[in-house]
Amino acid sequence: MTIHQNLIAGEWVGSDAIRNINPSNTDDVVGEYARASVEDTKAAIAAAKAAFPAWSRSGILERHAILRKTADEILARKDELGRLLSREEGKTLAEGIGETVRAGQIFDFFAGECLRLAGEVLPSVRPNIGVEITREPVGVVGIITPWNFPIAIPAWKIAPALCYGNTVVFKPAELVPGCSWAIVDILVRAGLPKGVLNLVMGKGSVVGQTMLDSPDVHAITFTGSTGTGKRVASASVEHNRKYQLEMGGKNPFVVLDDADLTVAVEAAVNSAFFSTGQRCTASSRVIVTEGIHDRFVAAVGERLKSVVVDDALKAGTHIGPVVDESQLKQDTDYIEIGRQEGAKLAFGGELLKRDTPGFYLAPALFTEATNDMRISREEIFGPVAAVIRVKDYEEALAVANHTPFGLSSGIATTSLKHATHFKRNAEAGMVMVNLPTAGVDFHVPFGGRKGSSHGSREQGRYANEFYTTVKTAYTLA
Repeated sequence: MTIHQNLIAGEWVGSDAIRNINPSNTDDVVGEYARASVEDTKAAIAAAKAAFPAWSRSGILERHAILRKTADEILARKDELGRLLSREEGKTLAEGIGETVRAGQIFDFFAGECLRLAGEVLPSVRPNIGVEITREPVGVVGIITPWNFPIAIPAWKIAPALCYGNTVVFKPAELVPGCSWAIVDILVRAGLPKGVLNLVMGKGSVVGQTMLDSPDVHAITFTGSTGTGKRVASASVEHNRKYQLEMGGKNPFVVLDDADLTVAVEAAVNSAFFSTGQRCTASSRVIVTEGIHDRFVAAVGERLKSVVVDDALKAGTHIGPVVDESQLKQDTDYIEIGRQEGAKLAFGGELLKRDTPGFYLAPALFTEATNDMRISREEIFGPVAAVIRVKDYEEALAVANHTPFGLSSGIATTSLKHATHFKRNAEAGMVMVNLPTAGVDFHVPFGGRKGSSHGSREQGRYANEFYTTVKTAYTLA
């Protein structure tokens, strides 16, 4: 089997490799992907540093053309790349193709942003002096991405980094290198100069740590666990570098007595269980007022009976497998913790067998949960949700906000009063009304507050806050 190599200074290098396994069928090897060493990573950083002066001053039409060509190829190959994504991560094929389309749209958006770079010209408070305010690239940007969105998250970090004239050292999650390798290959063939983008696949303890230790990495954008995010922050402070963190979530979805039951059930089931619950925006706390509680729980149970858990590539599958054995163990451990804490496992939670060997888990729904239980406080990152009964809207809002996280928050209601109040008072970076907590547009800001995020927002025009630095220049007329 051909080894997919790392890209360093425009050359494909590396021989030590790891197998990429399909979680829907562990007998299926997606491919072999190289592992970078400390020396490889240092060489990639040096290449990015050497390429920065020319790329940071490159013409906007050159950047536009490369990003646009990349977008066009991703969209043209959406079925192929979506299938690759589903094989390596376990999302259903429809979800894999949808995520791939989103990646193409992100590159297309930032291709346009290359042509919309702008600054300000202001008068000084002093006579005969002009003031120009411009944005310039930060320098070498380290990009560290997670396994749960293996093409969209790399896209929304790489595209703006290149758009604004930065060079990149990119480390994808070791569990899902396939889509990342494909994106880098497309960018190279689109005409990206050598050294501008460097791909170093491998272990976080090797590749990621080397990036953190380097004074030549001027900014790091990271999406992943809270624990690792704290290490990124600590190391970045030491080097006085910019850092951007997207970490955990324990997102609430509130259901009020006046909610449309069908809308509430569909939004809650999608929020908690689709993409196997492996989304940072997934809602694993469903907070339900007592007047609708019993009807809602019964309706969710009936809805889950029709949900098909199977091979991600099989037609008719609604939810694919958990990503790997380690994550599956974490999910089942939390299901046992929920039982021990006194919550009632009302539906699912059992391991499933299918035609192919994989990491299949029936969606687990707990009832009689409280907000102080571990299953209500800690991020599980799997198809496990807990229903918390509350008295009224005021208690629902208080419980929703009583969490160390603050990424996404949702509410199902037909009350304009409550919807408006919730949008203003939910302590989250993103708020959804009568919609799933997961699912955001590619052209608007993404991010949270409290323990979920640190730094400026990702996506859309807000991305320039991280990938550029502001310069103010004065000129005597």
